[in-house]
Amino acid sequence: MTSVATGVDRRLLLSTQSLRKAFGQTKALTDCTFRLAAGEVHAIAGENGSGKSTLVKILSGVHQPDSGDIDSDGTAVRGFRSPRASQERGIVTVFQEILVAPARSVLDNIWLGAETPIRAGISSAEKKATASMWVERLLGTSIDLSMPAEDLSLSDRQACCIARALVRNPRVLILDEATSALDVGTRDRLFEIVRELAARGTGVVLITHRMDEIEAIGDRITVMRSGATVGTFERGDWRPSQVVALMSGTGEREQRERARDRARHLGPVLLRAKQLRLRAGGEPFDVEIRAGELVGLAGLEGHGQEAFLEALRGTGPARGDVERIIGEKTSPIRSISDASNNGVAYVPRERGRESMFGWMSIRENFGMPTLDKDTVGGWLRPASTSRRLDHYVRRMGIVLGDPEDRITTLSGGNAQKVVIARWLAAEPKVLLLNDPTRGIDVNAKRDLYELLTTLVTAGLAVVMLSTDVDEHVDLMDRVLVFREGELYREMPAAELSRSALVSAYFADPEEMQGGARS
Repeated sequence: MTSVATGVDRRLLLSTQSLRKAFGQTKALTDCTFRLAAGEVHAIAGENGSGKSTLVKILSGVHQPDSGDIDSDGTAVRGFRSPRASQERGIVTVFQEILVAPARSVLDNIWLGAETPIRAGISSAEKKATASMWVERLLGTSIDLSMPAEDLSLSDRQACCIARALVRNPRVLILDEATSALDVGTRDRLFEIVRELAARGTGVVLITHRMDEIEAIGDRITVMRSGATVGTFERGDWRPSQVVALMSGTGEREQRERARDRARHLGPVLLRAKQLRLRAGGEPFDVEIRAGELVGLAGLEGHGQEAFLEALRGTGPARGDVERIIGEKTSPIRSISDASNNGVAYVPRERGRESMFGWMSIRENFGMPTLDKDTVGGWLRPASTSRRLDHYVRRMGIVLGDPEDRITTLSGGNAQKVVIARWLAAEPKVLLLNDPTRGIDVNAKRDLYELLTTLVTAGLAVVMLSTDVDEHVDLMDRVLVFREGELYREMPAAELSRSALVSAYFADPEEMQGGARS
């Protein structure tokens, strides 16, 4: 294991030594050693399946280790018998999956599970004031705490989960891919809070697939692979390529050739939006999507890019016309069935909530949209579904055990691949993707990038909303930037850079007077 001494004597809040955990024949942790000091932000990086989630669940009291040592603030513990026991040691976790009770109020959700004998005497007014303070700090504005959590945006629901952790005054705060659903502004405000907590002695564990986030606030980084710790580095002593090599066990893969460096052979227009308005009073705009191109949708959370994607699939509040062009024929897209019947497929943003049937098998999840291909005389032929699934497992490098296992047994990256494979099996001509790489590891991302490159080269049109700036810069043929519910700028690959794209997100609103720019 590669490591770098801290050079600073900090009190250890939490540590593990040679931690091991197996689930049947699957060895989730084989040799995990990790140390968190007071006042530091310690990032953990690794591919999906590297053991990060198992480590977090052990530290959170969800799982018990098979062997190894855990030390909590100087006290040796065998493990935490329950999440409550972990929280009593001051360890609070925000998970990637957004855990809210949809019908209950924001206030109820923030204090959900926080009632302990010590906190039983907190007044309703104090609860409301504390919750309001954290929500306003995270969102940059106040909201009605009595509103149901289900009425919040995805980013704001995750902020609600983070506020739930903060009202507990954690000694150790674990952010398990908690930033993946946040918009840029909320994430930056969270990082300000993290720095303040660390300055007061809180230990923060940051699990993220985004190197820029680690570079922004990480004091140390621990790399995991195949259930073991393979490296720990101090701030400034690691490079992204070095981390990727440790995560994969090989040298860093060659980057995909930049779109601007090669001529893309574009085909005919497949999808057209005419005089589209994403909000009342908004400036109307036209967009054409051609065969053989990868179009990115970018902007700050809630600025119109998701509304545009919804409009392309025939839903949402947008006004105007969306048309599917098939040769000389034009078909309006006014509903999900219109889109499906005309070869337009959509992969939602929240796979756990909108894309997967958790109680069903991998095979059953894969086959849902294409049951007609596997049905003869009204009888479903599972073997037919399995054969088609096998094709996509090989094509997309999906790692799974038995196809009859529940889809929830897969890592996030492999579950996402199954969801995308499901729609590719329907043989669409236009593929709409809503932030498909959120919460998946770097190699799973690159597998998806390679697949998308192959698909557009073969003539598919792909429209992809992404919250990852580097993804737009490195992958897209052009990017549509949305601001204040309008199409603000259309940027071809040759004009894309991190600074240019982020500048477009935060452009002076007065520049909007001239409408969309290109």
